[in-house]
Amino acid sequence: MSSNPTAVSTSITVEAPVERAFRVFTEDIASWWPSEHHIIGVPLATMVFEPKAGGAVYDVGEDGSRCQWARVVAYEPPTRVVFSWDISLQWQVETDPARASEVEVRFVPEGDTRTRVELEHRHLDRHGDGWEGLRDAVGSSGGWRLVLGQFADRMRKASVDRR
Repeated sequence: MSSNPTAVSTSITVEAPVERAFRVFTEDIASWWPSEHHIIGVPLATMVFEPKAGGAVYDVGEDGSRCQWARVVAYEPPTRVVFSWDISLQWQVETDPARASEVEVRFVPEGDTRTRVELEHRHLDRHGDGWEGLRDAVGSSGGWRLVLGQFADRMRKASVDRR
């Protein structure tokens, strides 16, 4: 975990050039984000990450409904992306931006074919009383480590498919 008590940090290294890792993480998010990590109330059709500052991150239901749960704060390909975490302590959409935390993901090249992905989920205290429970949830093995593990699995599969 981060030395900051209101943040959670984790990282993973993937076998992919930084440009491809960044592109898959953002523009191809639907291919790897864990299916159990959605708050839309209907069966999921897809997930969208609009690749630009000011863009949105949202789920699309099979019925066409849309559940926006994040805003893209910074989009700096291929090294950095920051998005809000507009999800409340009750795992519902948070409509007050002042009560949203923030996720920063950095893509650090380790040579031509490896990338370290560093994730920090910060300002968790903005969620209000009980925010420590959210910190513990996203910092657990079923939180960001699971999410980044799914991303790494997707990157491994892409490498095998390219052979």
